[in-house]
Amino acid sequence: MLFLLAAHAVVAGAVHWGRWRLGRAVWAVAALVPLAVVGWASARAARVLDGAVYTESLAWAPSLGLTVDLRLDALSLLMLWIVAGVGALVLLYCRYYVQRDAGQLAALLLLFAGVMAGLVLADGLFVLYVFWELTTVVSFLLIAGRGESAEERRAARQALLVTTAGGLLMLLGFVLLAQAAGTQRISAIVADPPRGGLVTAAVVLVLVGAFAKSAQLPLHGWLPAAMVAPTPVSAYLHAAAMVKAGVYLVARLAPALAEVGPWRPMVLGVGLTTMVLAAWRALRALDLKLLLAYGTISELGLLTALLGAGTRTAAIAGTVMLMAHAAFKSALFLTVGIVDRRTGTRDVRELSGLGRRMPVLCAVAVLAAASMAGLPPLVGYLGHEAAVEAFLHVTGAGWVTAALVVGFALTVAYSARFLRGAFGGPPAGVVEEAERPQPGFLAPVAVLSGAGVVLGVWYGGTAAVAEAYADVFPAGSDGSYALSLWHGFTPVLGLSALALLLGALLHVCLRRLPYGSGARLPRLPDAQGVFDRAVAGLDRLAVVVTGRLQVGSLPVYLTVLLATVVVVPGVALAAAAPPLGSPSAWWSPVEPVLAVLVLTAAGAVVAARHRLTGILLAGAVGYGVAGIFLVRGAPDLALTQLLVETMTLVVVVLVLRRMPSRFSPGRTVTRARLLRAVAACSVGVFVICFALAASAARRAPAVSGEQVRRSGEAGADNVVNAIVVDFRALDTLGEISVLLVAAVGVVSLVRVPGRGRARTPGEERREAFPTARWDEPAGTWLPGAHERPGGERSVLLEVVTRLLFPSILVLSLFLLFSGHYHPGGGFSAGLVAGQAFVLRYLVGGRADLGAAVRAPSGVVAGTGLLIASAVGLFPPLVGGAPLESTVVTLHPPLLGTVKFATSLFFDIGVYLVVVGVTLKLLSAAGVSLGRAPARQQKGAAV
Repeated sequence: MLFLLAAHAVVAGAVHWGRWRLGRAVWAVAALVPLAVVGWASARAARVLDGAVYTESLAWAPSLGLTVDLRLDALSLLMLWIVAGVGALVLLYCRYYVQRDAGQLAALLLLFAGVMAGLVLADGLFVLYVFWELTTVVSFLLIAGRGESAEERRAARQALLVTTAGGLLMLLGFVLLAQAAGTQRISAIVADPPRGGLVTAAVVLVLVGAFAKSAQLPLHGWLPAAMVAPTPVSAYLHAAAMVKAGVYLVARLAPALAEVGPWRPMVLGVGLTTMVLAAWRALRALDLKLLLAYGTISELGLLTALLGAGTRTAAIAGTVMLMAHAAFKSALFLTVGIVDRRTGTRDVRELSGLGRRMPVLCAVAVLAAASMAGLPPLVGYLGHEAAVEAFLHVTGAGWVTAALVVGFALTVAYSARFLRGAFGGPPAGVVEEAERPQPGFLAPVAVLSGAGVVLGVWYGGTAAVAEAYADVFPAGSDGSYALSLWHGFTPVLGLSALALLLGALLHVCLRRLPYGSGARLPRLPDAQGVFDRAVAGLDRLAVVVTGRLQVGSLPVYLTVLLATVVVVPGVALAAAAPPLGSPSAWWSPVEPVLAVLVLTAAGAVVAARHRLTGILLAGAVGYGVAGIFLVRGAPDLALTQLLVETMTLVVVVLVLRRMPSRFSPGRTVTRARLLRAVAACSVGVFVICFALAASAARRAPAVSGEQVRRSGEAGADNVVNAIVVDFRALDTLGEISVLLVAAVGVVSLVRVPGRGRARTPGEERREAFPTARWDEPAGTWLPGAHERPGGERSVLLEVVTRLLFPSILVLSLFLLFSGHYHPGGGFSAGLVAGQAFVLRYLVGGRADLGAAVRAPSGVVAGTGLLIASAVGLFPPLVGGAPLESTVVTLHPPLLGTVKFATSLFFDIGVYLVVVGVTLKLLSAAGVSLGRAPARQQKGAAV
């Protein structure tokens, strides 16, 4: 199972990067993975339907209970068939439908299939939540497409906001449920359901999240809006996959939580209300795709009610309708896609006679619509009969039966409306010139429509899948129900016939009205308008709040932050009044000298009036702190502090060259200065007291002793480096990821002003790193000569820099490879190498920097992050834990014994990220080393 999930991601990346070579074959290659999943699931189907369960587990951090648990049972088998089977057909269909961006769309659809497969296989609440939110992210990208139109961006944003908000509430429910059950394993919760007040609250929160995902009223507005996405995306996400996630969650938890107080009222009330109202709304739609969207919302309401009812017969009906809906709704969406591609419209007022023009397409659409309407012998009929049977004999459930009959009648009416609108009437208008679809274009639709016939006629096989899940519920009074096309003349048959008759009559009545009149049927409350008004109100509130709080003053922001730090945790610390201990004043006589240096420099910074003076004094504070680290026996920390302080000093000085030399001449109010001084001193006192209290409160042995003892197991003599790249490697991986993301953000901000037309990557690289050419004039033989006036250049300094540059890089490599045994490591080494490139930039400008490094900065940083991630993910492939390190000993000829830890490669990744980020910031700045024009400096002073 883990391999299958990984295959989706790997192949998705491959088809995206190889899209130019694959061409139209990209769709066939992408479809191989879901087809393999169908084959893998089918090979295990016999045992799973007999009650067997397949499990896999990946221990990420076992001591913290962080494991990836996957489980294949009857319900996940059915969902896997739906997700992978429909996904493969949609990908094959896209070969004829998609005209551009094939590689990107194929990769996203395949990635979505993998994420959805992970969701239905997850056996942990929090693993399920991770996949749940990943479906939200990928669906956002699929709906937004290229983001060229405001409608696409708006629909994608709405889907993201609604489903993410519901997901956050669901996460809170998961936390409460796991707390009440004592485990986050779903199978354990179902086997031993928890009870209590926490469970009641958890049920409400989890169901709200499920309703948002499955577009239940009143959280349904995002689904019709998402119809701006390409039709294959709608067929897959909004018929077979994403919208089924909420229904799947209801079905998964119903055996454990159906008896909890709020469960049945919520699933039945919301589900059946959604079924009826959305079906009525479908009768007003003039766009075929919008009609199917509201029909989907209606069917999802039915599924929510059936799968959440908590009885065996309702579960059978729900699983049958789950299969039926995936088949007929996907087929109908794909049918609309063909109609749209061949005629250029989906408006029922412009389509007439398409059934005669495309009889084969009409035939398969009729089969799918008939299954949706519940006509025998199709699988939809089996589901409708089982649904009525599930509630007909239940005391107090008469309203449920009535709602089902009304909902089925409306379903019949909008099914007939779809067929009439798409295929009815004589050929006219755009239909007369429409080309018939190729067999390959039509084949996926035919397969899905044919599945409705097969599943209905071969009801024994359908029953085997449905009952394998439904048998988890107690048999009760309905335990003898079995699927069949004929149960005799029963009340259920009469109610099914009544629903068909009422639906046909409603369609006949509406047929006498022109299509424009259908839109004038009684309107229901518009959830889309409510959402739009809520978002607009939130935007206005944000503007007001931002205007009040974001005053544009960094001192004000910093004062507020520092005051909050003092007030919130400071008050708690003062209330607790813990002992502060009695630490020694200093360990070395050098410490007081350094402390005086730091305090003097800090005080001088406050009094400084020149920017350069202030930054140099701030640097002196940092260097003094580095000296204290060194005296206290932390050479690694001192080295890192020294390098970071130097890099910061250089970068800030570069920025200061574009600013006025003095601080703003405006006077600061004495009261404001006093307030800032109080805030600063208060923070200092708080930090001192907190550090002393934390040290005095320690009761257990310090973890540092254990880390020193176990550093040898990591092949390291330097415990600091072992912590960074082995013991806490996950933290380091997160930190370098944040560092790279921050660099990308800075680059984006720097490049926004004055940006003209979009440039190609090659143009950006040539502009960022222009290289020296052999035909440059002899008088300017050093690269970068054109960037500064001759008076600002020093040939001696430039030549010395070129001589020192290789030595500094060698020093950085020494720190990198010796970091496991001596002070150093990837981060420190990367800072040293980065400062070598900064020196080249300062002396020779961007041209000289381009001559020193030929690789694009993004490639350097991205390669580093890729190496670090690969080193972390490789151990699980050979039976180890993620980010696990091992010591390797080799005996190569002439070199003797070579011993190293595999975490060295992780350190190399860190090194490359730091170097790449430095290069990216330098290349993005695009600022000449000359001073800014007087006009610009004047503007900066304002």
